[in-house]
Parts: sequence; structure tokens; C-alpha cells
Amino acid sequence: MVVLLAGDFRQTLPVIQKGTPADEIKACLKSSILWNKVTKFSLTTNMRVHLYNDINAGNYADTLLKIGDGRLETDAEGCVKLTRDFCNLVQSHSELIASVYSDLTNNMHEDKWLCERAILAPKNESVNKINSDILSEVTGEITEYLSVDTVMDTEQSTSYPVVFFSKFSRVVRCALT
Repeated sequence: MVVLLAGDFRQTLPVIQKGTPADEIKACLKSSILWNKVTKFSLTTNMRVHLYNDINAGNYADTLLKIGDGRLETDAEGCVKLTRDFCNLVQSHSELIASVYSDLTNNMHEDKWLCERAILAPKNESVNKINSDILSEVTGEITEYLSVDTVMDTEQSTSYPVVFFSKFSRVVRCALT
């Protein structure tokens, strides 16, 4: 049987309910007894660089690989040192928001403009702070949409794959004008 799997296994660990990072690694495909029977191929040409001559994309991809492989210089605390040629460094949440969502008031109704922007953060605490800061700049009525991480009716429990549920409830706030 031929099966094609694509992606970086460092970014595709399985989700184990109430599991530890060690449980996730143990459950991944590379820990399977089948892994030694898999023929592995690696891409060697960055097609974005090759087809579009986008040197910046190549440098960015190379830096990400160095971070993933632990080959990038770190400080005394083990933190990766990012340079201005890799990313735009900011000193505060407000500077980050201004950089990513410049002129938010005039562009917030432009779907294409909004879809081209995102701020990712590793902790919900940071996400909530950034969301609150952004929403404070938007005028209009705020509506809050809550979600749950469990099935309310046990009869329906087999109707939803586990991936539909996360470990944490999500709160989405939208400002309507």
C-alpha cells in the first residue's frame, strides 16, 4: 500500500487527551514499529525560491530549520536570538498590534486585508491581552460567542471526532458596527 505523508513531524504530534509531551511523542508515527518499514524521501529544493527567485523566503525557511534542529545561536537562558533580517522585533503588545494591524479602523471591514494578518502567541494569557487591546480600538457593540470542549448530549458523542474539541474552551469576541 502506498501512503503519502507530508509535513514536518516536529509540527504534527498527535493530540493525547490529558497526555504529557512524552505521551504525545510515544504515540507519534516515528515511534511506531512500522516506522523502519517506511521509505523516507526529503524535499531538497525550496520551490518558492526556485520558481519565484524569492531569496527572502529561502533565508526564512533556512532559519526556521536551524531553530527546529537546534542549530541557531541562543543566549545564556537557551532562548533563540532573532535578528531584524529574520523578523520585525517589537517591544510591546501595542507596538505589535500597530505593526500587524496598522490603520485597523479603516480596514477592519476588508476581508482580504484581515485574512492577510494574524498574531500567534504561545499562551492564552497573551492571546487574551492582545485580543482585549485590539477590541479596545474597535468601536461598536461587542458580542461574545462561547464554545465548549465536550459533548452536551452523550447520545451525540460519536458524531464528533475528538479533534473538534480542545483542552480549553474558546471565547471569541466580535465587535459589530
